[in-house]
Amino acid sequence: MDEIKISSTKSFGLLFCVIFLLISLYPLTYHGELRYWSLILSIFFLYTGLFNPRIITPLNILWFKLGVSLGKIVSPVIMTIIFFGVVTPIGLLMNLIKKDLINLKFKDCSSYWIEKKEPKSKMKNQF
Repeated sequence: MDEIKISSTKSFGLLFCVIFLLISLYPLTYHGELRYWSLILSIFFLYTGLFNPRIITPLNILWFKLGVSLGKIVSPVIMTIIFFGVVTPIGLLMNLIKKDLINLKFKDCSSYWIEKKEPKSKMKNQF
């Protein structure tokens, strides 16, 4: 399995600078007051991301580990929801209407090979 590469600390700092800047400016959209705590954090992440990324390297590592942990939890949950919410109902519906899309009926014969009369394509000019 390939190792997941952590993003650079500079891009991490700039990302959180933008996030906290948006949080600080959001109240202005409905004539609210500027959120100064978020603006200060935005300036902090901008400065450390550009000029001294070693300060926020532990935060970057924690953020990366949080993302990997969430991926290990969320991915199986989403796949389970898709399977039991989409694939299983379609399978049950196909079973109810007796539709066999891929010819799974077992026959009493020596081979399940399907003879083709002519090819569907000539395999020329594939690209």
